Amino acid sequence: MTLMQRLQGGSVDFILTDPPYLVRYRDRRGRTVANDNNAVWLKPAFAEMHRVLKPGRLAVSFYGWNHVDRFMEAWRKAGFRVVGHLVFVKSYASSQRFVRYHHEQAYVLAKGDAAPPAQPIADVLPWDYTGNRMHPTQKPLRPLEQIIRAFSKPGELVLDPFCGSGSTLLAAARSGRDYLGMELEHRHQLTASLRVHSGMA
Repeated sequence: MTLMQRLQGGSVDFILTDPPYLVRYRDRRGRTVANDNNAVWLKPAFAEMHRVLKPGRLAVSFYGWNHVDRFMEAWRKAGFRVVGHLVFVKSYASSQRFVRYHHEQAYVLAKGDAAPPAQPIADVLPWDYTGNRMHPTQKPLRPLEQIIRAFSKPGELVLDPFCGSGSTLLAAARSGRDYLGMELEHRHQLTASLRVHSGMA
């Protein structure tokens, strides 16, 4: 949040982010996600995202389905308006309990009166398997590129304040956008920087 507070208000064209889901996540190798065990950051972070986003522009945020009420409250309190929902279909189950989890999800959020894109993307998109090699919740590039190309223009600035291994940043670079990422954990900062500068998928 400290880094976002340094940004000028209304300086970002599009936000694409995958924040912690508030589920105390631990993958099969025992890796965890910072701040996934509390919601102290949730409302302040989205308030800052709303502040730095230009009026009439969009943000896309992944979220944890079992805490959608808390995310929705944070988005609306910040001033965002929900304008769409995306589902990403996996060919594999990422985990299972009462059901097998075969999808990810994200909401499309607007700051003010945002215009629809010239070519809207489908609200159901395929999800490529990454193996989570670089991060416990690593996102694939293809759907991120589709989102970035739909909701921003070449040369515009894409922000990801929870950039993890840098997938959003690399997708933005490959789509001809400028990018700005923030990450709390130093090891992931290094991974993101290496990926972006080397073009490592």
